[in-house]
Amino acid sequence: MSTIDIHPHIISTDTVRYPRAPLGGKQSDWSATRPVSMEQMLAAMDEAGVDKAAIVQASTCYGHDNSYVADAVAAHPERFTGVFSVDIMAPDAAEKMKHWLGKGLTGLRLFTFGSTMSEQANWLDDPKSYAGWTAAGELGLSVCLQMSAKAIPQAASMAKRFPNVKVLLDHCARPSLEDGPPYANAQSLFDLATVPNIYLKLSPRVFSACRKGKATPETFFQKLVAEFGAQRLAWGSNYPSSEGTLPGMLKVARDSLASLSKADQEWIFAKTAQTIYPVLAD
Repeated sequence: MSTIDIHPHIISTDTVRYPRAPLGGKQSDWSATRPVSMEQMLAAMDEAGVDKAAIVQASTCYGHDNSYVADAVAAHPERFTGVFSVDIMAPDAAEKMKHWLGKGLTGLRLFTFGSTMSEQANWLDDPKSYAGWTAAGELGLSVCLQMSAKAIPQAASMAKRFPNVKVLLDHCARPSLEDGPPYANAQSLFDLATVPNIYLKLSPRVFSACRKGKATPETFFQKLVAEFGAQRLAWGSNYPSSEGTLPGMLKVARDSLASLSKADQEWIFAKTAQTIYPVLAD
């Protein structure tokens, strides 16, 4: 069975061909201090035993210019697909989405919170974005949401409004888990299990969170699978945004999910990704 990573990032050393244009005007520290090129990503994947990846646009480095991701996919279509970013509120959002789809990218990312944005943006469910979401459904694009737990109500609203769009929450929407079982502080996350087109990414942020306070990987991930099903969970390394090596990140992920059945792990490490991004199928 393949191992697929649905959340790595790549940064080129060529700042002329791929100029920095971060959202909000501030480049993320990680993209400046530990960039990983497409060639380095392939080497890291080979070392870790990762067969394929859905490269996620580094919005805090390149904003909505997805050229480097598109070039990586064009150069290595047997290993990569790509998740691009556009301004979903712009009148030409649908046309921009068609453009990047034509470049071989198969997912859309909306950045509303993160390393250079300390407050959750309030536009996630703005009606001005509906045309873009409609286009995503028509084009068969999944939508990744980089957001905080504060935006869970907005994410749920959009997923219900556009039920034909697969909606992926980066880092499980950064839940608070320190209270431990039954994880009452993360109840808003578990409530999303009733929205069938919402999927969750399991990343280093999540593996770290479930080792704090009274939380444990065994209790949290057993509950997550019981509520959502492994078919709606997928592993994403967040490499190199999260510190560490790709082999090390994969080991932490496998160790954290070791209490799950082999079948559930196969979904999380490959089969769910192939459902979201069929181009990654064997």
